[in-house]
Amino acid sequence: MTNHLMLPLHAATAAAETPATFALTAHPVGWIALGLFVLAYAAVIAEERLHIAKSKPVMLAAGLMWGLLAWWTSGDGSRASDAFQHMFLEYAEVFFFLVVAMTYVTAMGERGVFDALRDQLVRRRFGYRSLFWITGALAFLISPVLDNLTTALVMSAVILAVCPDNRRFVTLAFVNLVVAANAGGAWSAFGDITTLMVWQARKVEFTEFFAIFVPSLVNWLVPAAIMHFSVPAGRPEPVASRTRVKVGGFGICIAFALTIAITVAGRQWLGMPAAYGMLTGLALLNIIATRIERKEQVYALAQGQTNGSRYSIFRIIANAEWDTLLFFYGVFACVGALAAIGYLELASQALYGSLGYTWANSAIGVLSAVVDNIPIMFAVLGMDPAMDHGQWLLVTLTAGVGGSLLSIGSAAGVALMGASRGLYTFGAHLRWTGVIALGYAASIVVHLWLNARHFTG
Repeated sequence: MTNHLMLPLHAATAAAETPATFALTAHPVGWIALGLFVLAYAAVIAEERLHIAKSKPVMLAAGLMWGLLAWWTSGDGSRASDAFQHMFLEYAEVFFFLVVAMTYVTAMGERGVFDALRDQLVRRRFGYRSLFWITGALAFLISPVLDNLTTALVMSAVILAVCPDNRRFVTLAFVNLVVAANAGGAWSAFGDITTLMVWQARKVEFTEFFAIFVPSLVNWLVPAAIMHFSVPAGRPEPVASRTRVKVGGFGICIAFALTIAITVAGRQWLGMPAAYGMLTGLALLNIIATRIERKEQVYALAQGQTNGSRYSIFRIIANAEWDTLLFFYGVFACVGALAAIGYLELASQALYGSLGYTWANSAIGVLSAVVDNIPIMFAVLGMDPAMDHGQWLLVTLTAGVGGSLLSIGSAAGVALMGASRGLYTFGAHLRWTGVIALGYAASIVVHLWLNARHFTG
């Protein structure tokens, strides 16, 4: 239940704090800033060829863009500073949410939770077609909690452990994983960065994401049902493998579930940002880490070991995906600068004014297959078009699942190309893009029909 007394106050505060644009879209300052963003994003796309981390070009571009704005408006009070602080507060909420989520996922992986899941599936000797559906279904159901990237990597380890040499099966199973993980992440506030951003902006409340569960399911089932007939028959050779969950592993899983509950309750009933619940959950993880450390010290002493490394949650935090976290900062800062200049307002008028909300939101999903969905969703939130609830659910759905059209369209697809040892490639995924597009179109149609009550116009 939403605290309705909080919403008018929150909306009024947000409106008062939203900085005005500088109207520099037709000025050389605006052109230079736009050029910097395009160059930075081109460097991100060519990350593997240039051999530079994707965070570096966008962070540099962000610094130059905001520095340019601050220099140009230096005689106009602190407008650039106010605009930057507004953007940075939005990023800070996402940052702390992600740091805690990544820490939990890394801690569960270190305790062998994911390896144990993999071994359970491997030992049961499922056939190729059964594994195709089981890994897809697990990806769809797990990604709303763990996020689509982590889920895809965990399930890919299962597939490669079962049949690393069956190229046909691995390719189809990986395409299925990408579609399922992205579709599963679209109907949960925790499933993707874009859904988290929509939730924190209060465009969609936590329980309201469930309205796109069925459209998301259709998005996965349509291509999966067609690909099923191309999955080879038979059964892979048995693999002898057994991994046991280390001490504290199940406790970390329970603490993660409690952290999600605290985050949702704090957001829905107390009006607190998501970072509040996640950081509270980090305290729970620290308590469990202390117990793990004590038990491991006792075990080490019993084995006559005195120089073993201490278990520390801060060491796990240090191993988080910092390149990804800093990349998000660069994206937020660059798009925030473009919004301050006035480009997002211009894009909103061109996109939503000419195409209409439904076609525009459908096109945004296709665009997210080429350009990462994070800057696209941040841009849409920056445009803040006057859409009804059904349209906000639609753009959440399309931005979440549109990346499945190409292997480079989502973090899950990019990660699996690296993990597949050459078995899953851009070209292999492209051969199934038409089938995936059928699922994409079907999910939009199902949403328009099933959630018609959410559309007011």
